[in-house]
Amino acid sequence: MKAVILNEAGGVENLQFAEIEKPVIGNDEVLVKVVSVSINPVDVKSRAYEGVLNWIFEEKRPAILGWDISGEVVETGKNVTDFKKGDEVFGMVNFFGRGNAYAEYVAAPAAHLALKPQNITHQQAAAASMAASTAYQALVDVAKIKEGNKVLIHAASGGVGHFAVQIAKHFGAYVIGVSSGKNRDFVLSLGTDEHIDYTTENFHEKVQDVDIVIDTLQGKTLSDSVDVVKENGIIITLPTPEIPEDVADRAGQKKVNIEFMMVQSKKETMEAIAGLLGQKVLKPFVYKTFLFEDIAIAHLEVETNRVAGKVIVNL
Repeated sequence: MKAVILNEAGGVENLQFAEIEKPVIGNDEVLVKVVSVSINPVDVKSRAYEGVLNWIFEEKRPAILGWDISGEVVETGKNVTDFKKGDEVFGMVNFFGRGNAYAEYVAAPAAHLALKPQNITHQQAAAASMAASTAYQALVDVAKIKEGNKVLIHAASGGVGHFAVQIAKHFGAYVIGVSSGKNRDFVLSLGTDEHIDYTTENFHEKVQDVDIVIDTLQGKTLSDSVDVVKENGIIITLPTPEIPEDVADRAGQKKVNIEFMMVQSKKETMEAIAGLLGQKVLKPFVYKTFLFEDIAIAHLEVETNRVAGKVIVNL
């Protein structure tokens, strides 16, 4: 089968096409013929930086990047009862670990997949795997979102952000979305109650008494977010595993919680996402699609950090 392999981190030219053996599935796995994959920021960082690549893949080379897939089941392990040959499925495979998604066939734990709702495409399903799971786990599992909460979402037009807005609104929150002015209409169309243009406005001067902040940007954004959260509120930071001491001190003085969160492949999350997609509560926005042979260009698109929604690659 055709796959994209990576022997060492660096530029997109390091993404190499190769013919490799089709994976052999275990008793609790299914073999998926992949239709679409989505390109996440972690894909780009893993490709670009040896430290990230080694963190995830250790010294095992070649690595096959990617975690988000949507496709069709072609084989099931003997312990699998939830899926059968011919089912359309989607999911985030083996994160944090080796997802091996950039390939024609992927061996995926059945527990990391859900049935694809019939009302969405494979492209939309792939888009809703890691990004929607991250937003869901941050808001529901970590922040314990409740009706009436005030939620501030940074990069509200991005992959995680545009799902976070929709999930927060579904749970009855008052949602403030931060993005550039050019994405204002898009962010408002997702259901935000307020929009802040970070290019012309300072959110920490306009917002106060927030219950939940979703920080996808780190640095000054994380630091300034402490100023707008109420006592016993929470900031969930996705890119900052080690909170700077000065930020942690200020948060402590204000009795603001800061939690680093890394998304995990979970059956409960994927089934919840599938349910929200099926109910049309969640609407994935596919920014651009690329052919498999153009996966390097797809990486460059994500690397611009100017993507609204998700970048998808079709096999």
